[in-house]
Amino acid sequence: MRITSYGSGSVAVTAIVCLIIFIAGALLQSGGGIVLSASAALYFAFCLFFYRDPERTAPDDPDAILAPADGKVLLVRQVEHPLTGEPSTLVSIFMSPFNVHVNRIPAGGSVSHLRYHPGRFLMAFDHRSMTDNERMEIGVACAFGSLWFCQVSGFLARRIVCRLDLGQKVTAGIRFGMIKFGSRVDIVFPASVSVSVTTGMRTVAGQTVMGRTKRRF
Repeated sequence: MRITSYGSGSVAVTAIVCLIIFIAGALLQSGGGIVLSASAALYFAFCLFFYRDPERTAPDDPDAILAPADGKVLLVRQVEHPLTGEPSTLVSIFMSPFNVHVNRIPAGGSVSHLRYHPGRFLMAFDHRSMTDNERMEIGVACAFGSLWFCQVSGFLARRIVCRLDLGQKVTAGIRFGMIKFGSRVDIVFPASVSVSVTTGMRTVAGQTVMGRTKRRF
């Protein structure tokens, strides 16, 4: 099982701590010691599961806009956005602690906007988290127009990783970062994209087609 490079440091630290606890539990030679060792082993197994990073193959469709995150669609609504214009469509994806948390680029282009916001740590399914929580905004200038998406921290998520630079060329489906533990990713599509997802739909980062461009330039 591949472990994401974004979490290699956390996995290493967790492994050391869990190993110490496991050995301490084994040395106790009691029921409590068994519980302690088992808890350490289970927590480390969950850590490996959380930081898993499966290989994904993006669809061979130049018009497709892909999901940036694994999870469940919480919200689909029309909005006005300074980067994508009016009318635009906002889609919010909730990521539970059991989803793969590595994020991927929805469409190819050039990174045109990066902005980090410190903030609160409301539950990720609370729609106030879109504007109140710690978050990282990303804009990509694509052939069909501008695409905006945002990594939003949740109640448990206290670490956003974004490995992008302004002006960087990106392609659809490549990894660019992650949000550690439960969180959400919001994405805003311009009017030039026909959005095909609905509330309650499950998404797979880098594979699920969320919409297609209405025209090619």
